[in-house]
Amino acid sequence: MEKTAIVTGASRGIGAAIAQGLAKDGYRVAACYREQKEKAEELCRIVANSGGTAVPFQVDVSDENSVSCLFARVTDVLGPVTILINNAGIAQQKLFSDLSADDWDRMFQINVRGAFLCCRQALPEMIRRKWGRIINISSMWGQVGASCEVHYSAAKAALIGLTKALAQEEGPSGVTVNCVAPGVVETDMMSSFSEDTKKELAQQTPVGRLGRPEDVARAVRFLVSSEADFITGQVLGVNGGFVV
Repeated sequence: MEKTAIVTGASRGIGAAIAQGLAKDGYRVAACYREQKEKAEELCRIVANSGGTAVPFQVDVSDENSVSCLFARVTDVLGPVTILINNAGIAQQKLFSDLSADDWDRMFQINVRGAFLCCRQALPEMIRRKWGRIINISSMWGQVGASCEVHYSAAKAALIGLTKALAQEEGPSGVTVNCVAPGVVETDMMSSFSEDTKKELAQQTPVGRLGRPEDVARAVRFLVSSEADFITGQVLGVNGGFVV
């Protein structure tokens, strides 16, 4: 059965690596972006040059109408969506005492509400087909918490709770729901970190290096494959041993 995958936040970093990996595995990929249109289009050109199928789609995952329109457009262009990768997210470092209500709300609107809206749109077709895969991209900080990232940690923890509960609810319908929790991964989100800080983080990681987007993508590719049929409601840490 040919399968269509939606990957949110696919224009760069972890999302781009996931989109490329799934396309390499033969899936039709909707590479979703909010603002980075040129990067998403370049990604799709790279996929096409490698013989895969990827099409860019603009979406604001925090907006209900935008998400609804996305699924309708993807279905028209690529076919029914049976794989959903909720990767779109934002990060912010701030002392808790400096956080505004707007900071908190924006973090949850994109990182949690976005996943909720996408899951709600994806599930009816998955249930109808008695097959589906949902992967939520959390963070190791959602497992253990991070100083100066309370709202980020709380939002990523919420994704873990969503994953576990939804997996139990949808298991009888043939839909698996899992979570990948990356560690410190070298992406644009780390652009504010100094080289010295990155070296310190690599030294704190037992395997001795920072993660790469491809490390996370390989975990996602496994979880959507037939080899993961009996795995649901789990949190797979891809952190080099930083959190055990």
